[in-house]
Amino acid sequence: MLLVVALPLLADDKTVLSIHVTNQYDKPVPNASVIVKFKQGINPIKMSKIQKSWELRTSQEGMAKIPSIPKGKVLIQIIASNYQTFGQTFDVTEDERTIEIKLNPPQAQYSAH
Repeated sequence: MLLVVALPLLADDKTVLSIHVTNQYDKPVPNASVIVKFKQGINPIKMSKIQKSWELRTSQEGMAKIPSIPKGKVLIQIIASNYQTFGQTFDVTEDERTIEIKLNPPQAQYSAH
């Protein structure tokens, strides 16, 4: 007889992630769309049944907070009007982390014709 035991994620396997979005002048970017996709965890066996993506918006202060997610690699994408879209993977191993993201203004359009 095979006995399968589900092990809960330990507090040590989780992190509280905050994302602070600013513009090129260090001013907060409110109401930006923040997409966080969980890519790879510290313990892959425990990661099979967790939520793998979150979508939220920044506050007036440019902050987006995701409470208690697994530690590991996460892809963060930021979409905001009048700014270039941002996307980067981060390795989150701390119990609490704030990631600072600076958005750039849109690039001028270029035409080869």
